[in-house]
Amino acid sequence: MKNRIFNIIFLSAALILSSCSKELDTTPFSNIDQNNALKTSSDVEGLLVGAYADLGAADLYGGGAFVTADLLGDENEIFWSGTFQGMTQIKNKTIPVDNGFVQNTWTNAYKVINDVNNVLGSIAVVTAAKQDRVEGEAKFIRGSVYFDLVRLFGKAWNDGTPSANDGVPLKLTPTVELNGAADQIPRDKVATVYDQVIKDLTEAETKLPASNGFFATKYSAAAMLARVYLQKGDYAKARDAADRVIKSGKFKLTQANADGIIEEFLYTRAKSEDNTSEDVFAIQVRTTSGTNTFQTFYSELGRGDISINGPHYDLYEPNDLRLNLINGDGYCAKFDNVYGNVHIIRLAEMYLIRAETNKRLSTSVGVAPLVDINIIRNRAGLDLLSAVTLADILKERKIELSFEGFELHDIKRLGVSTGYFTGGDGLPYNSPKLIFPIPKRDRIVNPSLTQNEGY
Repeated sequence: MKNRIFNIIFLSAALILSSCSKELDTTPFSNIDQNNALKTSSDVEGLLVGAYADLGAADLYGGGAFVTADLLGDENEIFWSGTFQGMTQIKNKTIPVDNGFVQNTWTNAYKVINDVNNVLGSIAVVTAAKQDRVEGEAKFIRGSVYFDLVRLFGKAWNDGTPSANDGVPLKLTPTVELNGAADQIPRDKVATVYDQVIKDLTEAETKLPASNGFFATKYSAAAMLARVYLQKGDYAKARDAADRVIKSGKFKLTQANADGIIEEFLYTRAKSEDNTSEDVFAIQVRTTSGTNTFQTFYSELGRGDISINGPHYDLYEPNDLRLNLINGDGYCAKFDNVYGNVHIIRLAEMYLIRAETNKRLSTSVGVAPLVDINIIRNRAGLDLLSAVTLADILKERKIELSFEGFELHDIKRLGVSTGYFTGGDGLPYNSPKLIFPIPKRDRIVNPSLTQNEGY
């Protein structure tokens, strides 16, 4: 389609341009003729800003891709009382191929991927001094999104043979023609997608600066790499990537205030204006733009569709300050602030990854596993341990990262059943019901897409 018309959606000036230390000299625009678009550095940088906006879509990194992972991976810790049929289907593990939330996650993800593919396809017009940063941000976004796509829509790395299992289609060039022959591509294998994710994130870490406002930095890429390597059981590389983030000194854990609330999750508006010292990467939410889907479904001040069941409480030791993040009515208070940024990667996760991988490998890169776990426990107001087991580390991870989208993926990488941490005996980690279906609409448009088992 010559003169293909495509939309470029930008964050408003109030969201990005006026609040970031790295302002862009662009004028927001849409419906741009491709022959005239992306002719200047500011055009490409503006599209990159638009990619961040699309990344923060409600059913993607605005939180939806993580809330649905929690619902799908849950056995007995959370109660769903909402009226959204699509969410009920996910919680009940009875997902039809036309589930709207699943469709939106897939569609939004490929929209973001096309955004950054356009950025990368026009990188030559970017000012030389900015090229590495722009390329690094685009590859961080693409690698991160493909990672979440493959672990939601494909089998786990440890389920069968990754080089034989279908993952998701890798599209690494811009879409020029809607439904054109070049886009009728089949699903790439899980191993191939992971290889591309690691390539993108590794190159991003190399090209990104150490500081970049609230946009992705080299440490955002290293932290995502740590998460990817942990998921596939490459413990040495996960350990080393997490260690790079911690040793950078760029981040520090927030502490509890006088009321015993960990400051990372404070309700007050003042604390949501920018990333906290603990945020390695976060999606920005403002009064005028952005969505925090965690707040929508988990918070009593949102819809309050998800509440916490008794088995989850039994995980905690007495006086654990993290219990203060569950209010008296059983709702998760981590996300009460409707304008709170979406915490995608926190420093606490890096301590937990380094502790777990060091323990598994009998190493002490950075510090011994006991030291890292006691850093997390100290912030939670708990007594320090004198020795630590792998089970201790996994329990700390479970509590610290609860309701932030890790449940499903930890069940899969550990090869355990849903409900494992709370005595439940649910679905095995490799159940086809714990994988999203390939959306019906996309299979109609692209007959090359195979469907997942059970659908």
